[in-house]
Amino acid sequence: MLKFIQEDKHFSRYYDAIYILFHTGLRISEFCGLTISEIEFGEMRIKVDHQLQRTAQMQYVIEEPKTDKGIRYVPMTEAVAACFRRIIANRKTPKVEPMVEGYAGFLFLDKNDMPMVALHWEKYMEHIIQKYNRIYRIQMPKVTPHVCRHTFCSNMAKSGMNPKTLQYIMGHADISVTLNTYTHVNFDDAKEEVYRIANS
Repeated sequence: MLKFIQEDKHFSRYYDAIYILFHTGLRISEFCGLTISEIEFGEMRIKVDHQLQRTAQMQYVIEEPKTDKGIRYVPMTEAVAACFRRIIANRKTPKVEPMVEGYAGFLFLDKNDMPMVALHWEKYMEHIIQKYNRIYRIQMPKVTPHVCRHTFCSNMAKSGMNPKTLQYIMGHADISVTLNTYTHVNFDDAKEEVYRIANS
């Protein structure tokens, strides 16, 4: 999917953002709430302490993260940091910087210079998949921002990340939510792990 986005003339503008979603595990409302100052390049981390939502009445509101564990720092790889650098460099300065409950400098603004919300990204992904499926015979399943988060979590679990570390990164209050990601392991994974430990 990322390769298709990167090479598509129209959708390539969303590549960096979608790459970040697939490689940080952020909830989409946490991602939409990010401001420039929360991308801490010196520490190579993303400060997550709020979510941005838009109500049915089109009011923008800042909410606490979904759980107590939602307040956290998420590590950035060099590739993720490069995506953020490009996003910040390409961000158009609005006539009036929107402020929501004391937060300003949102990374993504819509055509009305208001912060983008989850619905924007859900729609972009829907359009990307529709275009892909018009071109290719092998169809791409529905991908949403939550699928990006789940994919990141599954990939980290598959790579053998410590469950407590993964719980911290994901901001899960209950480790059972994190551990459910590890249920996708199979016999070959178990065999490999037993041999790895036996030979260490």
